[in-house]
Amino acid sequence: MNKKIITLLIVLFGFTSFLSAQSATNEIRSMLVDRDEEIKELLGPEGTEYTQEQRDQLKDIINDVVDYRAMAQFALGNTYDEISSEEREKFVSLFSTIIRDNSMNRLDIYRAEVTYEDIQVNGDQAHVKTIAQLENVRTPVDYDMERRNGEWMIVDMTIDDVSTAESYNRQFQSIIRQRGFDALMQSLERRAARAST
Repeated sequence: MNKKIITLLIVLFGFTSFLSAQSATNEIRSMLVDRDEEIKELLGPEGTEYTQEQRDQLKDIINDVVDYRAMAQFALGNTYDEISSEEREKFVSLFSTIIRDNSMNRLDIYRAEVTYEDIQVNGDQAHVKTIAQLENVRTPVDYDMERRNGEWMIVDMTIDDVSTAESYNRQFQSIIRQRGFDALMQSLERRAARAST
């Protein structure tokens, strides 16, 4: 194969990769913008009272793009591979219940105006940098995303340079080191019980 053909193939491959990344970038931006608009529409004006049905809808929209299993696995670290599949399922369930509940603690933050600063795509992984502005406060919010079964899912959120998954990892590892995995599960069960009341 001569050099011209090789060069042409390299250029074509690079262009195809660029188009694929550009398409994924547009897909991610569109998905996040649509989600943001849907949340704001449901939120209504400041001071709105919500029915339980509306709260459940908000909770679903806010959280349905989060891959709890990936986040839970990172948060638990090596312990995830050491426990039984039954314990894993229970852990992921408790973890997602707590995160979903936490997402409803301060609904006003979802009224922030979001600016998409940068979206970098590398195959099935993406990093999204945004700025959320609420009144005069600007907060950097970054998303680590992965494509799962053709859909982009959030596997971590970094707010003001604090990673959600890393923050939970530090908390959980501290409890496991001091009191063991069973103590962590008991603590999560108590928190999840409070979340569902």
